[in-house]
Amino acid sequence: MLDALTLATGVAALLLAAWCGWAAYRDQPTKDWHFIGMAVVTVLALVQLVVGIVQLARGEKPEQGTTIFVAYLLGAFACVPAAGFMSLAERSKWGSVTVAAGGVVLAVLQVRLYDIWGG
Repeated sequence: MLDALTLATGVAALLLAAWCGWAAYRDQPTKDWHFIGMAVVTVLALVQLVVGIVQLARGEKPEQGTTIFVAYLLGAFACVPAAGFMSLAERSKWGSVTVAAGGVVLAVLQVRLYDIWGG
């Protein structure tokens, strides 16, 4: 895996979590700007998914197993979009809390992906 990409995705996810957490603190729902931030983080997760699959296709192997690695890659990719869709259903501060939690979960998944790959 690319360590820089994993770090960038994790930091972007934490920044998104802080931003949406601040909105929740101010009793605001997710707004268009938050969805742009979610799109940026999702694109980073998509790039990571593609890079991971390409590395597997080239014959590189994660230390803790390919199946769990792919499962974590897919979960990391789906994490923020799922939180974004849930925030659309809850148009209160709790929608912002949901996206903030999704950002924290994605950051934790990045640490776990790094560990699975053998970092």
